[in-house]
Amino acid sequence: MSLTGLDPADRHREVAAGFADVIAGVSDWDAPTPVDGWATRDVVAHLVDWSTGFLDAGGVRLPGGPAVADDAAGAWSAHAAAVQDLLDGPSAQETFTHPMAGEHRLADAIDRFYTADVYMHSWDLARSQGVTPDLDPGYARVLLDGMIPIDELLRNSGQYGPRVEVPADADAVSRLMGFIGRDPGWSPSLG
Repeated sequence: MSLTGLDPADRHREVAAGFADVIAGVSDWDAPTPVDGWATRDVVAHLVDWSTGFLDAGGVRLPGGPAVADDAAGAWSAHAAAVQDLLDGPSAQETFTHPMAGEHRLADAIDRFYTADVYMHSWDLARSQGVTPDLDPGYARVLLDGMIPIDELLRNSGQYGPRVEVPADADAVSRLMGFIGRDPGWSPSLG
């Protein structure tokens, strides 16, 4: 399914479900990932903790769930459901003001800063288990097209590693992963 034509609520529903599918295939929560210094469990913790803090900074509180350290799959399920409830509810249309990210409609802030992150980290989580995920290349192109113009800002944020060069004819997902600092050829055995 193409993610590019979906509204923020439906895009999150699809991306979060895809991430849950990858979680269902995790056999080693301590496996290394393409993110230097992170184990598989850390990818889930990042998405749950970072987005909770991001939303909280703008005055939006998510209900708590299981701790990632105790139940990574349960923590993801509870977190994704809470975010989906926001996107499906009336507050999705309200203005969200974040001290660093500025003012956005709540649905757009979640879509831009969080759902996109879940999509990219789906790759990290899958690769930690030696799997190449089937990510929508059209959405990868959209994300990459939006990131290239703010390359310096992204690098200076500390959120992305140095760009990894990929062949000019690489697929869109590989180009996106290279742009955000991942080696598209990474595997757990090379970790």
